[in-house]
Amino acid sequence: MITPAFELTQDPDFLTIIIKVPYARASEFDVYFEGEDFKFYAKPYFLRLTLPGRIVEDGREKASYNTDKGTFTIRLPKEIPGQYFEGLDMLTSLLAPNKSRSGKPLVEEIAASADFSEEEEEEFDWQIEQTPYKESAESTLPLQYRYGFGNLRSGVFQRLQDELSDVIDIKDPDQTPVDERRMKRLAAEAAKFEPDHYLADFFEDEAIQHVLKYKPWWVDAHKKMTTYKGESHQDHDTHTFVVFSEEEKEQLRKFTNKSYLLDKRSRHHVYLGLIDILLAYCYEICVNEGDKNVESSWNVRKLSATLCWLESFTSIHDVLVSFGRRVLCYPLHRHFGLVTRAFNDTIMILQLGKAAVLKCLLDIHKIFMESDPAYILNDLFITDYCIWIQKTKSKKLAALSESLQKTTLTKSHIGFELEELEAAAVLVQEEERMLKAAGTVSKQQLPSSESETSESEESSSTSSSETEGSDSDERESSTSEDGKINSLQGMLQEERTAPLIDCNGLRQGTNTSTFEVSDEKPKVSLQPTSVPGKLIEELEKQMHTAIRLSEQPEGLATASCVLQEQEENRVSERDRFSKDTTGKGNFLEVSSKTNPLLFICSTNEDEN
Repeated sequence: MITPAFELTQDPDFLTIIIKVPYARASEFDVYFEGEDFKFYAKPYFLRLTLPGRIVEDGREKASYNTDKGTFTIRLPKEIPGQYFEGLDMLTSLLAPNKSRSGKPLVEEIAASADFSEEEEEEFDWQIEQTPYKESAESTLPLQYRYGFGNLRSGVFQRLQDELSDVIDIKDPDQTPVDERRMKRLAAEAAKFEPDHYLADFFEDEAIQHVLKYKPWWVDAHKKMTTYKGESHQDHDTHTFVVFSEEEKEQLRKFTNKSYLLDKRSRHHVYLGLIDILLAYCYEICVNEGDKNVESSWNVRKLSATLCWLESFTSIHDVLVSFGRRVLCYPLHRHFGLVTRAFNDTIMILQLGKAAVLKCLLDIHKIFMESDPAYILNDLFITDYCIWIQKTKSKKLAALSESLQKTTLTKSHIGFELEELEAAAVLVQEEERMLKAAGTVSKQQLPSSESETSESEESSSTSSSETEGSDSDERESSTSEDGKINSLQGMLQEERTAPLIDCNGLRQGTNTSTFEVSDEKPKVSLQPTSVPGKLIEELEKQMHTAIRLSEQPEGLATASCVLQEQEENRVSERDRFSKDTTGKGNFLEVSSKTNPLLFICSTNEDEN
């Protein structure tokens, strides 16, 4: 027989069952329902359901068949109108057979706790996996430690050690107790933590801030649920907000229903392991923005200590600390913000109820099925979780979400001294910023000083050019003055030579009584700013002195010597001034023409 695809919906008065039976004989089908039992048969399809509520046959039931779609739609009235049937989307649990009515079950749980009354065990399934018994050489078999869902498995890794070495980090888990696994895990995480990687993601978090903006499907579903509850002030089943795809429904139909005999301690481990797996899944969805890649399987199993180290947690805080440490040690993005984001997402999923949890588990199951050899984790954990969660009441998950929400996780709990690392890194960054700022200021001051230097150079060059210009002007003025002086000297020479009438060198009409002998040496003004009038006055003074001496024959030799000394002084001063032109370039040149006074003196000597 083939189990057909089906789905269930409800309204306040009716339960609707839609069954897809393509190529079935519509003329030959049977439907049976009573209380919580429902059976459907249309060759070659057979469907048997155990409903979460009671239905009744009162004449209002109705059935129809759509030949185009090949679907039967059956509407059945509820025994209690207005009753809400919970878990209609938990298809695997609906397929479970009802308990035997003929007698007591073969295995029965006695004195079950009231807190876990929802964990009603089904009839014990004897068709469990069996392995051939092998005689041990020793008198006693070695002790094997348990792991997997509810710590129900052992000896798996002993048989599949080669295949599973890449799936888990713990070596030889069958011979390693839980406490030793935890110690080895903490040591491995401490050795793997890289402060440089963490600080790089802490300061350069553009990519991380981008992925944190991604909103997975449960964010919108949780918002709708919150809005609905705020408006109606009533609880509502989350299947309205969580919708399963056809592929997910097919996965649920393929699961084989199982009953799990778990004690209180094992159930505690199962719930904590569920939180750990959901945290790793939320991280994977966030960083990849909902897309799957070849690293998805690695991310989920590596970040979950339940999957990677077969850890059995004892408290919610231990789960959060373990997840936070692994996020900061192994994946590409190692940021505490991603830990907080996964924490909040897990709370929302649990608040949405078991439908949302089941949808996430089905996605994890698909990820592991497509990864080799991670598929073994489905057999150890995920498949059992998918079957078990369908029988768990949403109230239990709501209480778990409240406990998770009350738990706090800070960086100090992680154990890697994150706050100290961040403080030290901030100080180093501040020092680098100050040094960079100082370098920028010095660079700004350097061009300003250079500009000041260039301005001073320009001003000095301007002043020098102005000085040169003034010097050239003064040279031109002195040259013009020299020309005037030379011309004046020529005129004076003509005036002195023309009136000479005797050999004594006396000029006609000259009044000699007003002249006095002067023993001073003639001084020539060296100021470049002297006017031509002063030069003429000095020349006239010198000429008058020479003329006066020429009128005294008896002192001619003395006058000649005096004039000769004056001429030598003028020549030496002219040489000194010509040397100074390289430095200052402003001087008064004495004319190189023959001094008529010397000529007069020599004439007097010849006559004597």
